[in-house]
Amino acid sequence: MIESGVEEKRRKKKEREKENRRNTILKAARKLFFDRGFKSVTVDNIAAKAEVSKGSIYLCFESKEEIYTQILIADNIALHDRIKNFASIEASASQLLLEFARIYVVFFLSDKELFRILMTFMMQTGQMHLTQEQSSELIRTTNENIQIISEIIQKGIDSGEFSPVNNVWQIQNAIWGMLNGVISLFLFTGNPIKRMERIHSTVQESISVFIKGLKA
Repeated sequence: MIESGVEEKRRKKKEREKENRRNTILKAARKLFFDRGFKSVTVDNIAAKAEVSKGSIYLCFESKEEIYTQILIADNIALHDRIKNFASIEASASQLLLEFARIYVVFFLSDKELFRILMTFMMQTGQMHLTQEQSSELIRTTNENIQIISEIIQKGIDSGEFSPVNNVWQIQNAIWGMLNGVISLFLFTGNPIKRMERIHSTVQESISVFIKGLKA
C-alpha cells in the first residue's frame, strides 16, 4: 500500500509537469504563430521560445500542426463554456444578440493572437496539412460557438419577437461573418486607443440592422 501511494504521487507529479510543459509550449507557439505566421515557424523555433528541448515538444505533440490545432480548440472550448447556455437567459432575443456580439468581440480583443490564428485556419485550411481528425475537431468546436446565434434567433421566432425565416442557418452565418469582418477590418489598423471603441460601435450598429430585418 505504501509503495502504491508513492507511485501514485510520482505519476501525478509527472502528469502535472507534462501539463505545465504542454502549456508553456502552447503559449510560446501562439506568440510565434502570431509574429511570423504558421508557415515560417518551425518546431525548433517553438522549442527555443519555450526553452525546452525539441524532444520535449514531441513528447507532448506529434507535430507543429497539432500544436496549432490545440491552441484553437482550447480557446474555442473556453469561449463555448461562457456562452453555451446563453439562449436560455431571460431576456429578449434582440438583447441576447447584442450581448453575444459584445462578448464575442471582447473575447478576441483580449487575445488578438487567437483571432489571427483563427482567421488563418478559416482562410488557409487546405495549406495547414491537418489530419482529418484535427480538422473535424476544429470545425466542430467552432460550429458549437456559432450555433448559439441560431439558438437566439430561434428563441426570437418562437416568442414572436422575430418574424419566421426560411433559413436560420444562413442568418447565423451572415452575423458570424459580419463579426469577424468588422474585427478583421479594425483590429490591426488605425489608432490603438480608438480601435476598441470603433469595433464595438460598428458591431452594435450592424447587429441592430440584423435585428430590424428579423423583426420586419
